[in-house]
Amino acid sequence: MNALPWHAEHWSRLQARRQRDALAHALLLCGAPGLGKRAFAQRFVRGLLCSDGVNGDACGRCRSCLLVEAGSHPDVIGLSFGLRRDGTPRTEIVVEQIRELSARLAMRSQLGGWQVVTIDPADAMNTAAANALLKTLEEPAAQTMLILLADAPWRLPQTIRSRCQRIEFQLPDTEVALAWLQAQGLPDAQAALVAAGGNPGLAAAWAGQGALAQRTEVRKDLAALASGRGQPTDVVKRWLDDEPLQRLWFAAQAAADELRARSKHAAAPLGSALDAEGLGLWYEAANRTREGLRGPLRADLLLLELLARWR
Repeated sequence: MNALPWHAEHWSRLQARRQRDALAHALLLCGAPGLGKRAFAQRFVRGLLCSDGVNGDACGRCRSCLLVEAGSHPDVIGLSFGLRRDGTPRTEIVVEQIRELSARLAMRSQLGGWQVVTIDPADAMNTAAANALLKTLEEPAAQTMLILLADAPWRLPQTIRSRCQRIEFQLPDTEVALAWLQAQGLPDAQAALVAAGGNPGLAAAWAGQGALAQRTEVRKDLAALASGRGQPTDVVKRWLDDEPLQRLWFAAQAAADELRARSKHAAAPLGSALDAEGLGLWYEAANRTREGLRGPLRADLLLLELLARWR
């Protein structure tokens, strides 16, 4: 498995703990989407279970590696969104899932080594589920490793976070991220990295999805609204039909660029009539709206309110 360059420091520290037989029984891998924390977790799990690995990396040939590759290793447990009784997927991890997990971990490893659990996304556990997991974290079984993955770790209770070794993935230096993107053969790597706010994983994904063109469309929409040429209802419909969360990311980014241009006394590219304070408040509102779209409120009304404030 190819390692991402910005993982190197976290990887070396984790492997040093393993060599000292000082691994924590629970890891919390967190950070923005696109930084590869799930790839890091998969690499670590493979290496932990491998019987013939080197420097923490799996050999890819032993029985354990072959079972992991086939998705049939009996001591690897993945916990994510389950299904409701009507067959529809849940939007949270519930207490029944954690209770089933605890019962399974009470039994010995089937292959005589580590039992490894990944909970992803851990920040989707409801309160009852988090409380149930706490007992497992406080009284871990021998050779049991829990790996919690979270894009928004602040949603986890402090009691959970404090009992995990936290590995937080940060944005890499621009030079590192750009070199990695160029090595992937990504066209317009620098523009994609700017669009993704310095996040190389998002830049790579978005470049393949036409996100740079979408970013340009969002800015054109905001400029048209600022000049009175566009209608918020038309923009709302267009945004809702095509990646609204991503468009709101670009909208917030555009507001930040507008504010930055003002601070340098340069021509503001979108021509917004909002003053500096108004732009800052709108930036915050755009991010709140992006979060709101994940909930039960009507997306069209949330977007309409936001764009009406811009106009």
